[in-house]
Amino acid sequence: MAGEGTVLAFTGIVWLWGIIGLIAVIWVIYDVITKQKRMPDVEKVIWILVVLFLGIIGVIVYYLLVKASHKYEEVPDSNEEFPIS
Repeated sequence: MAGEGTVLAFTGIVWLWGIIGLIAVIWVIYDVITKQKRMPDVEKVIWILVVLFLGIIGVIVYYLLVKASHKYEEVPDSNEEFPIS
């Protein structure tokens, strides 16, 4: 049938979008737990729930509000990375 190729292509796109969304959600959960050291624990739980329920929209909101501003990330001391001998 003529429509089978279109259905398969659409199914592939849906699967690809789902995999990308899942990877993005896992990235945000990992980032919240490991990188956002100064973020309060309650806010961490809230961000994880937001991302789990809203998916890719939650990921975008997280990136725009938290990650892009480096709001809670600790800034490493420049002396610790390259100590002067």
